[in-house]
Amino acid sequence: MTQAPKTPIYDRIGSGYDVTRRADPYIAERLAHHLLLQDIGIYLDVACGTGNYPCALADRGRNWVGIDISSRMIGLARAKTSAVQWTIAKAENLPFVNQTFSGAICVLALHHLADLRSVFSEIYRVLDRGRLVIFTADPDQMRSYWLNEYFPDAMLRSIEQMPGLEQISENLINAGFSEIQTDTYEITPDLEDLFLYSGKHRPQLYLDEGFRRNISTFSNLASLAEVREGSVRLAQDIESGRISEVISRYGNRSGDYRFVIGFKGV
Repeated sequence: MTQAPKTPIYDRIGSGYDVTRRADPYIAERLAHHLLLQDIGIYLDVACGTGNYPCALADRGRNWVGIDISSRMIGLARAKTSAVQWTIAKAENLPFVNQTFSGAICVLALHHLADLRSVFSEIYRVLDRGRLVIFTADPDQMRSYWLNEYFPDAMLRSIEQMPGLEQISENLINAGFSEIQTDTYEITPDLEDLFLYSGKHRPQLYLDEGFRRNISTFSNLASLAEVREGSVRLAQDIESGRISEVISRYGNRSGDYRFVIGFKGV
């Protein structure tokens, strides 16, 4: 029997996505820095979601294309601006000719891409000389999130689906990228893009159902029972002040997230 194709995750859980998810200015700046973003050229966002980062970077006069498999996400992106070209497409089969782009980004999406070798090979194919800048977390970083204290099963599932730095680097090199660099990122209290560990310094965020709804770890991997029980314990620890002691037991010298940069030369 032929199985029906799986519905893209954010076609199912993307309602109200932009209530909590928006381009963080500092992350946008680091993406531009690592891309060596210029006014000339055209740039690609792979698995762009609702297009927050291309919108933020296109505001500076650069040319951007965003692709995503989710028609819901692309529909929301198109409603924001026509300054970016939006396309529904698979990252493993990009609908562009060779050497189209001056650079590419992939922000918090690697865990949704099943075949990294194919994805990176396609990005390499459509890049001219330039860089692929990935923003992601890896399993070692995620094991140090204090969220493991309250939502251990969901976090375990999330960690298991996240490719590590070694796997990312190996697939980048196999795809043809000649050099790999990294840059660690630490969550700050003023972070504007409310992704998984954005509440590191604001634990009360995890008590908000609307906040959790737009994070795949909670909306796609966590059981309702675990979320209810973990939220009750978290609320109690916030009220008592014990949360400070819990947070102090977690930490990682390698940062909370990282940028991974692959280079395509001549």
